[in-house]
Amino acid sequence: MGNFHTFAAGISYISILTGTFQLFYFGVNHGGPAYWWSWPMVFLGQLMVALCFCELAARYPVAGSIYNWAKRLGGPHVGWLGGWMMLTATMVSLSAVALAYQVTLPQISSWFQFIGNGTGRTDAAANAVVLGTALVTFTTLVNAFGVKLMARINSAGVTIELIAAIVLIILLAAHTTRGPSALLDTHGLGSGQPFGYLGAFLTASLASAYVMYGFDTASSLGEECKDPGRNAPRAILRALIASFLIGGLILLFALLAAPDLHSKRLTVDGLQYVVLVTLGSTMGQLVLWCVVIAITVCELAVHTAGIRLAFAMARDNNLPAAALLAKVSPRFRTPVLPAVIIGLVAIGILVLNVNQPQIFSVLTSIAIIMIYLAYLLVTLPMLVKRLRGTWTPAKGKFSLGKFGLPVNILAVLWGAGMSLNLAWPRAVVYNATGPQHWYLRWGAFLFIGIVGLGGFTYYWFVQRKRTGVLAGHAALADPADPTAPAGPTIP
Repeated sequence: MGNFHTFAAGISYISILTGTFQLFYFGVNHGGPAYWWSWPMVFLGQLMVALCFCELAARYPVAGSIYNWAKRLGGPHVGWLGGWMMLTATMVSLSAVALAYQVTLPQISSWFQFIGNGTGRTDAAANAVVLGTALVTFTTLVNAFGVKLMARINSAGVTIELIAAIVLIILLAAHTTRGPSALLDTHGLGSGQPFGYLGAFLTASLASAYVMYGFDTASSLGEECKDPGRNAPRAILRALIASFLIGGLILLFALLAAPDLHSKRLTVDGLQYVVLVTLGSTMGQLVLWCVVIAITVCELAVHTAGIRLAFAMARDNNLPAAALLAKVSPRFRTPVLPAVIIGLVAIGILVLNVNQPQIFSVLTSIAIIMIYLAYLLVTLPMLVKRLRGTWTPAKGKFSLGKFGLPVNILAVLWGAGMSLNLAWPRAVVYNATGPQHWYLRWGAFLFIGIVGLGGFTYYWFVQRKRTGVLAGHAALADPADPTAPAGPTIP
C-alpha cells in the first residue's frame, strides 16, 4: 500500500463523519453547546499519545502495533495483556461502529426501519442489530478477499468522506445564525451538583473521547506498506490532525447554524437534524449518504486493524489455534480465518444485545475504555524505559528528542485520567433508562475486569507455556547482525 492508503486507514478508523454524527446529540444533551471545548481538550491529550506512537512506529512498524509495542517495552506479559485488551476492544468496537447505521439510515428513509416504526422501546436497538449485522458481513467479505481490495474501497470512501466533510463545513458556515459566544452556553447544566458544570462537561467530553482514537492503525498495516518506518509516523499525525481540524469545524458551524439550540430534537436526532433542517431535504440527505459511506469505511478499517492484531498475536503462538489464525491464504494473501472469527464475534455481541435499548452508549463506552487502557499499556512501559534511560528512537527517523519525556508523562496522565472518566459509573451513560441496576452502572468495571483478569489468568496458566514464534513465521538470523532474532541461519 502507498502513502495515501496508510493515511486513509488511520483517518477512516477515526472517521470524523461517523463519530460526530453518532455522538453530537450526546455532547449537547449533557454539556450544552459549551461541550465543544472538549474537542480541543481531547485532541491535545491524544496528540501526546500519538507522538509517542510515532516514535514507536518509526522503530517497530509491524502488524498488531499495540501488541508488539507493549511486548517490546514491557515484556511478554504486558504485551499479551495489551494485545488481548485491544483485540477484545476491537471486536466490541466493531459492533459499536456498526450501530451508527441506525442513527443515520432511518433518517434518510423509513424504509431502513425494518423492525417496528422506531417508536417502540426496543425498535431502534433491534433494528440496529439488523443493519449492523449486514455491515459486519460486508467488511468480513472485503477483508477476506485481500488487502488491495480493502485499500481501494477504503481510499475511495475516505476521499468521498473528506470532500463531503469540507463541503458540509462550507454549507453550515453559510447558514450560521449566531456568533461564537454560543460556545459558552452551558444550558445551565450541572447547577446544584457537587462539581457544578465541570461534572457535566466531563460527561459530555465522552462524545469527543469516543471519536479521536484508532490512529495507530496506520502503523498496524506497516508490513503491507512502502517504507513504513518513515511513512507510518507521518500517517499517524496527519490522520489525527486532519480529523481534529475537520471535526472541530463541523461541530463549530453545526452549533452556530442550528435553528434552535434548545430544541429537543438537537438532543435526540443530533447532527442529522441540523443538516436536514438547515440544508434542506435534498442536500441534507446527500450529506447523510456520505455519512453512511464514512461509517462503512470506518467499520472496514476497524475490522482490518483487528485482523492484523490477531495475526500478530497468533504468529507468536499467543492465541488458541494460533497456527490456523496465522495462516495467510495463498490466493488472497490475507489471514482469512481471523477476518471471519472477528466478524462472527462482533455479530454475536450485537445479537446478545438485541433487546437492550441502551445498546448504543454501553457498547461504545466499553470498547473505547479498553482501547484507552491498551494505549496506556504502551505509553506507561515506554515512560519507564525513558526514566531508566533505556529507550532509543530509531536513528534518522521520527524522534521527539528532548521533548520525549514530558510528552510521555502527559500521555500517561491523560490516558489514566480519561480511562477513569470513561468508566465512571454514570447512570446517564450506563443506565440511561430505568429501571436502575447496579451491574449496568458498574458495567465498564465489571466487563473489563472479567475480560482483563479472566484473559490474563488463561494466559498465565495455559498460553504462556506455549508462547514462541511459529516456525513458519520465524525471522532468518543474519550472522553479521548480533541483534537479529534466533532462527535458521542465512547461508
